[in-house]
Amino acid sequence: MTNYFFDMIPAEELKQLPYIPTVPEFLDFIGRQYPQYPALTDIDKPEKSVTYAQLVENVAKRRGFLKELGLEAGAKVAIFDFNSVDAVEMFLAVTSAGYTAVILPAQLPAPAVAGSCARFGISAIMVGEALKGAVEGLQIKVCPISSIGDIAAPAAKVDKDAPAAIFFTGGTTGTPKGAIVPHRALLRGSFNGSFMPGSILHCHRTIGILPLSHVFGLIKGTMSCLYTGNEWVACQDMKATIGKLPAIQPTFLTLVPGLCDILFGLTKMYGPNFLGGKLKIIISGAANVPPRLIKAFDGMGIGLLGGYGLTEGANFTSGNADVKTHPTSVGKIYPEQQIRFVDGEIQLKGDNIFLGYYNDPANTEAAFTEDGWFRTGDLGRMDEDGFLYITGRIKNLIILANGENVSPESIEEPFYKCDALRDCLVKEDILNGESVIAIDILPQPAFVEGKSEEEVNAFFHKLVDDVNATLPTTHRVTKVTVRKEDFKRTGSLKVSRNQ
Repeated sequence: MTNYFFDMIPAEELKQLPYIPTVPEFLDFIGRQYPQYPALTDIDKPEKSVTYAQLVENVAKRRGFLKELGLEAGAKVAIFDFNSVDAVEMFLAVTSAGYTAVILPAQLPAPAVAGSCARFGISAIMVGEALKGAVEGLQIKVCPISSIGDIAAPAAKVDKDAPAAIFFTGGTTGTPKGAIVPHRALLRGSFNGSFMPGSILHCHRTIGILPLSHVFGLIKGTMSCLYTGNEWVACQDMKATIGKLPAIQPTFLTLVPGLCDILFGLTKMYGPNFLGGKLKIIISGAANVPPRLIKAFDGMGIGLLGGYGLTEGANFTSGNADVKTHPTSVGKIYPEQQIRFVDGEIQLKGDNIFLGYYNDPANTEAAFTEDGWFRTGDLGRMDEDGFLYITGRIKNLIILANGENVSPESIEEPFYKCDALRDCLVKEDILNGESVIAIDILPQPAFVEGKSEEEVNAFFHKLVDDVNATLPTTHRVTKVTVRKEDFKRTGSLKVSRNQ
């Protein structure tokens, strides 16, 4: 069996890694396959750390606790905590008991928690000690995230198409929705996320830095780690955990590009050993990975590998292990997916695709074509070697005076090849009463040091001239702003297009 991803790992390891379609079957697999290996570790609470055998046993006892709550089959149970061993075990308990997990972002204020519980029909909420104040007065069952029964309960018989979790997402229109991810999709994403160059079975240690409420943090950052019998270290406080990197010594991390930038800056201050000395791979997603960062981490012997995915596709659509030769590509398509391009839009089919948006039939219908393909809302192309490139978002298109549609992301791409640039934003603006293409540029702090404002502006205006020379006349940037302050950013540290 030959495949871009399967060929990354030793053949004997591939034979030990089947695709498993439901959480109950997944727990049975990891309990049998990796019983003695460390599974979940809490650096600050060693008593919470567990092996795979202990993890499966604890999850069964947590199911026993859930059973005593008298919830209806398929009930929605919220998990509201920072990343913790308790939160991971409770997620596995909820989903293997036949309920649907709704992981709420830990930063939600009390009114938003109450609104989410009402909106998604949540029957019970499992809350961390530090967040108890945000759930006071809720008219549902409120239980500590640490809750566990004395007696184990068996896993439910779960259909692979049954809902496993609901994730908050912007969907294809930017309006917050609840994407319903079935067991088959959750586990397909977890299976796909397992693949990295080299050995992958019980030889890695990672840190759960991205929140479990983010599909990237849960699936790649956590579930893929467990799928391969590796060790997951809880991160309840990002700043505190980053300071412990030398002691934790992770071998791979799952991060967004903004955090990669921060880590690289810290290594420049404190030296490469700040990362622990064993880090070999960073998987980065949720935004384009700048080639300058790929180059920077490669200089430290760390592969910064990008990819592409959506909440509605259980996180993983493509991955790129060849960033040196294809630095602007998001890689090749993961197994058991179909892809097509309709008027430039990427459309997908496969067992990783979600069921729809919770209680939102209009947006669910709009997300799929009449013949059942998921409309991603992303524009892209594929080269002759099968590498996928994202060229923009349909909703971000700039409509020129001649009626032509221009993707701002496609104009931004060549600017990111400049090491002096940290981030940029191409948008439509007004100049002398006419609509023009404009760009806001945020320089790298190190580039600005020791230079006058005039020197910095001159450098970037020259950069714009150089890029413009490669673009059609209708696509050229006319208005340039060099920023002194950072952009507004999303929760995943992407530059917000609503500046």
